[in-house]
Amino acid sequence: MFDSNILLFAQLLGFFSYGLGVFCFYQKDDKKLKIVMLIMNLNNTLHFALLGAVTASIGSILSVFRTGLALKTSSRIVAISFIAITFLIGVIFSQYWYDLFPILGTCIGTYALFCLKGVNMRIAFLCGALCWLTNNIIVGSIGGTLLELTLLIVNGNTIRHLIIKNENKEVIR
Repeated sequence: MFDSNILLFAQLLGFFSYGLGVFCFYQKDDKKLKIVMLIMNLNNTLHFALLGAVTASIGSILSVFRTGLALKTSSRIVAISFIAITFLIGVIFSQYWYDLFPILGTCIGTYALFCLKGVNMRIAFLCGALCWLTNNIIVGSIGGTLLELTLLIVNGNTIRHLIIKNENKEVIR
């Protein structure tokens, strides 16, 4: 089915995304988070394409464009438009019902990037990560599965730190 060298290269790209993802969600600055996320999604596009996961690859390339736009705007209209395009493309290219997991994860991430900030943005990312985790298990992405499991932990820890930081600001006032 797959050439073993291509599969190996695909899995190595997945492990590279794993490293980028961990670095991404350690960022407390939203702009830095989005820049690293853009690079990670570009890598994921190739990773999933080599695994033959069409909707995951489409979701990743759409995430590259949406993250780039999110660096420039936080428009709800842009978010809703991007979510509609992502969902439509996902439905068109899905072959099985479970192909919609990466599309749903991309839609949640889109809303988070354009419409949310700080802790709320990261909570939405947790929800999107669950969709991507499901996809990665199904398509056999080892690095992707490790990435989403780790991101759930790292992002949850970053949320905790941000909440503590905000609580300390309230106490100081």
